[in-house]
Amino acid sequence: MSNNTIPSEGGLNAQLATGVEHWREKVHQLARAIHADPELSFEEVRSSAAIVELLREGGFDVETGTSGLPTAFTATAGSGELTVALCVEYDALPGIGHACGHNLIAGASVAAALALAPHADALGITLKAIGTPAEEHGGGKVLMLQDGAFDGVGLALMVHPVQDGITYNPAGTSAQAVGRYRATFTGKAAHAAAAPHLGVNAADAAVLSQVAVGLLRQQIPGDHRVAMYVAEAGHVTNIIPEKAVVEFECRAFTLPEYESLLVRVRNCFEGAALATGTELVFESTEPLYEPLLQDDELAAHWTAAMDHFGKDTSPAAGLGGGSTDMGNISQAIPSLHPWLSIPGANVPIHSHAFAALADTPQAYDVMFEAATALAWTAAGAASNPEQRSRFIAAAHRNAATAAGTPTPAETEGTRA
Repeated sequence: MSNNTIPSEGGLNAQLATGVEHWREKVHQLARAIHADPELSFEEVRSSAAIVELLREGGFDVETGTSGLPTAFTATAGSGELTVALCVEYDALPGIGHACGHNLIAGASVAAALALAPHADALGITLKAIGTPAEEHGGGKVLMLQDGAFDGVGLALMVHPVQDGITYNPAGTSAQAVGRYRATFTGKAAHAAAAPHLGVNAADAAVLSQVAVGLLRQQIPGDHRVAMYVAEAGHVTNIIPEKAVVEFECRAFTLPEYESLLVRVRNCFEGAALATGTELVFESTEPLYEPLLQDDELAAHWTAAMDHFGKDTSPAAGLGGGSTDMGNISQAIPSLHPWLSIPGANVPIHSHAFAALADTPQAYDVMFEAATALAWTAAGAASNPEQRSRFIAAAHRNAATAAGTPTPAETEGTRA
């Protein structure tokens, strides 16, 4: 197969499209069931089980509880030298359900996996559909990457839904690094009327930190983000609050920028503690999500597929914000995380309106186009000799790095 082409009728890509269509009804039912029964991070018991059941029906050998995470899984088909991973997400957001469209992410990856499985050995690939819980909060992929669940993978793929009007060309797009933290101020309780002067007000420290961060926002680059909320700051009016808890996050498109921003935000909290006389403790609450790297060759295959479907593939300078634990995968393994624009979704993600649009016919139509494009991208990369060699070499480096052993090139360099 030549690079970045869509074969004519009867070719492999036509067979893959037929495979997606063969599974359409069952995957549609699966995606709708996930949407109707939103489960939070690390609690996706029914969603994970439903996905596993369908993958087993499609001939996959499935291991559940991957990396010690009860709702994670690894489904495998084929035994070729090149290992291709399709990442499956299925967690929801608190209070607003699938307002990030993870039901569509799951459906696209599962449909692509089911279509590719019968061709895995002919393509010379080991195909893995990897169930990755807790993308919204908890960093399931980070934990699984650290545990070795992606060792030996040569390329990793998934899609992500967004609002309408976003280009389908992932080249040049990225996602921000994000770190999430808890700041706990500890003061001293006292009667708010009889002896307020004897108390140390932790709630005041929370207020001052919010004001300081609010003023800081004017002085940071436009693509940086700081978000926060007060999780605890007293319980009754007649007691000076002795404890206040502020949850916050920092985001930037590069790790150095992120680290610099974090220092400045922490300074705001430390200034509030100094001003109020409270004690301050910082805790990291989730793994760090790293910036997203799109592999150019995978992006070219995807873009060719989107051109075939008549989508807007004009170049994009990048998205305005957002983060994913797929960023950590992309830093270690050649990856693709393109954007799935839902027609008519003129509302922001992480909203009730977007959650509703993620369960519409137009959303599912685009989901199946994305599934076909994912399958074509994997097949195209596996069938191109130069790209295949590069991805296999990346898998060897990935495995060697995970094992702490030198790669052949590193060994050769040492001898030289």
